[in-house]
Amino acid sequence: MRLLNKVVLVTGSCTGIGRAIAERCAAEGARVVIHGLEADWGAAVVAALGQDRAVLHIEDIADEGAPARLVEVALRAFGRLDAVVNNAALVVSSNLHTTDLAFFRRVLEVNTLAPFALIRAALPHLRQARGCVLNIGSVNAWSGEPNLLPYSVSKGALMTLTRNLGDTLHREDGVRVNQINPGWVLTENETRRKREQGLAEDWYRELPRVFAPAGRLLWPAEIAAAAVYWLSDESGPVSGQVVDLEQHPFLGRNPPKDSTTVPGPAKAE
Repeated sequence: MRLLNKVVLVTGSCTGIGRAIAERCAAEGARVVIHGLEADWGAAVVAALGQDRAVLHIEDIADEGAPARLVEVALRAFGRLDAVVNNAALVVSSNLHTTDLAFFRRVLEVNTLAPFALIRAALPHLRQARGCVLNIGSVNAWSGEPNLLPYSVSKGALMTLTRNLGDTLHREDGVRVNQINPGWVLTENETRRKREQGLAEDWYRELPRVFAPAGRLLWPAEIAAAAVYWLSDESGPVSGQVVDLEQHPFLGRNPPKDSTTVPGPAKAE
């Protein structure tokens, strides 16, 4: 019960990693704000957690005024706000040749600017609670795959936002800001995406060890377990940190030359 009586707002929590984080927060004693675009899935999450433990808000996080409305949902339902998890994101494939400015701007709006706006909207209440922010990034922030150009750039920008605000807000407002960068996670969206790329229905059962030394992908529940540490008081005064969550060193790695390749890993919110 490391989050007992805390109120946690998790964006993009109708499915995938966001849902797993919301479920784990509730299991640790928190009340949670569920958010996303999939009304049926979101309602199912609330039903599973209980109407007294969860509330649902369906809206595009990049819409004008959406961050303020999300904060208001938390205050109206539970009277306070202790933590924000910026998980909602567009995981979309495109490269230099297939990306136009409108597409790039849309990715940045959802993946980088909306988290910034939500932090701003939530700050007075996080300050009062001496709360925290956890941004969900991606290992693609370090460079990214060729076909994940806007996504990777947006997560790199989020990483800088985390470090910048993790310093400023901790010092001036008592609010910690940290980030976790998941690697390849087996979510519903990632399963669908790989099938659309031509892989077999059970593609995730036989993976090259160069990508998955454990012989399997990370599970959303494992990312959620890590998230709870940063949302709880256990992490103490630590702020402005970015932690990669992957099966192997993501930077400076030298894969074997004969490694078999599959369409690469993309963190799926």
